[in-house]
Amino acid sequence: MSRLYDTVEPSVIDEDMLQKAVEDQGPKDEAGRIAKTEGIDFADVTQLRLDFKNILKIDNLWQFKSLVKLQLDNNIIEKIEGLDTLVNLVWLDLSFNNIEVIDGLSQLSKLEDLTLYNNRISSLENMDSLTRLHVVSIGNNNLSSLENLIYLRRFKSLQTINLAGNPFCEDPNYKPFVVAHVPSLVYLDFRLIDGNTRAAAMEQYRYAIEELVADETSAENKRLEQEAKDTEFSTQKEAYVENLNGPYLFDTMFEEDPDASKLAALPGVDELLLIYKDKMVGICKQVFEVGLKEHARRKKEVDEFYSCVHDAKRENKAMAIKKIDEFKKYKKKVFEEIHMITDPKMLDTLLSEYTEETTKLWDTLMGLELQLVDQLEDTIKEFERNLADMVAGFVESVQGLISQIRDFENAHHEKQLEIAIITLEKYVKNELDDELPEDLRLLLVDKDTITNAVSASHDTHMLKIDNREDDIIQRANGWLGALMETIHQEEEVTRNRNRVKEINNFVDHIREEVDNLDLPSGL
Repeated sequence: MSRLYDTVEPSVIDEDMLQKAVEDQGPKDEAGRIAKTEGIDFADVTQLRLDFKNILKIDNLWQFKSLVKLQLDNNIIEKIEGLDTLVNLVWLDLSFNNIEVIDGLSQLSKLEDLTLYNNRISSLENMDSLTRLHVVSIGNNNLSSLENLIYLRRFKSLQTINLAGNPFCEDPNYKPFVVAHVPSLVYLDFRLIDGNTRAAAMEQYRYAIEELVADETSAENKRLEQEAKDTEFSTQKEAYVENLNGPYLFDTMFEEDPDASKLAALPGVDELLLIYKDKMVGICKQVFEVGLKEHARRKKEVDEFYSCVHDAKRENKAMAIKKIDEFKKYKKKVFEEIHMITDPKMLDTLLSEYTEETTKLWDTLMGLELQLVDQLEDTIKEFERNLADMVAGFVESVQGLISQIRDFENAHHEKQLEIAIITLEKYVKNELDDELPEDLRLLLVDKDTITNAVSASHDTHMLKIDNREDDIIQRANGWLGALMETIHQEEEVTRNRNRVKEINNFVDHIREEVDNLDLPSGL
């Protein structure tokens, strides 16, 4: 079932092996000679065959980021690893190796064809992210549980699978079980699944499938519900107001206060807390609503900005293409005339005109680029000004609302302190009707102790409120700063640099074309 290497020297995937494989599988003849001379960038390689190399470990493939097809069959590989960077892989062959566990495939979300034939695999697992799987070959392994095949139901595009040669194939129910439980299959073990076979299998496992579908539907509904919650919470985080649509801030403020539970036992404080909580939650909800509303406004502004930038670049590009097309027509005409001219003076005149037109083209393209630079600069300035005003308005609204929470906290503190002092006086005179908890009585030893506890509680609450306000403001301003830095870099500096380089390379190429022309002999 697997290849032995006790008598074979394991090989390592090193630079020499990769270079040789790329050259052997690359272009031939003159193209191959040029490629070998100039070198082939591994990042450009789309197919790679490393079969029959006695490879023990998958390694050093990180440069092959464009790889679509990879053959690692007929080696002595024991573990699937080192493939995380091959995110464009569509076809992977790991057949005839010594692999025991399916793993290390989570980043290959584009994979459609997976071959693990003739290994030592005993379980179908760890392939959840391979949602595009169309073909799977995992015959001649150690799969023994038919129930494990239910795992394949998650691959809705799976049409072809080879399972032949596994222990569970000896089970007389093997084929109907697979056909019934993996309804997307068209081919099983290289044979077309006909209608009669499918109907019989579905009838045989009808009740089991109905129960399975019900469980899957329930699980899917829960997943969608959780996904919706996660999306909603993500939006709230982007608006900087997560957990402010309820009592979270109030509850955590008191949870982090070591004296809160003790002071809550003071006579009448429980009623104060209910009033305080109701008022504070009401303001938190206002902050929450303002946050979501302002987030939507900012998002709309950002979307409109990028749409405007896209339109400006598209229009500018269209004008540049028009000028280039006009020049190409002119160039074609000139090149035709060059081969017909026999007078050296006429040829010199024509070449001078061509050089002048080439310079004019460069001037025109650079002028269009300069025009776009000015246009984008104005657009970005206006966008930054608008967005800064939005963030400033949001921050001002938040500060105004949170100042109300501070007022509530100060009012609660004053009333609680008043109750604490009155309770202390009654406690000293033994005039309290109800028995107080032991931890509260320890605070009522004197006025300084109880007032210090109330003040410390107040400080804890104010710190929590201040921290939440600072968090909102810092995140909003930080987002604005990071966004504008990215826009200035990408839409101004990097884009302009690349465009100027592109124009220069294009015009240089045009000049080289005429320099390399085979002019009529004698001229």
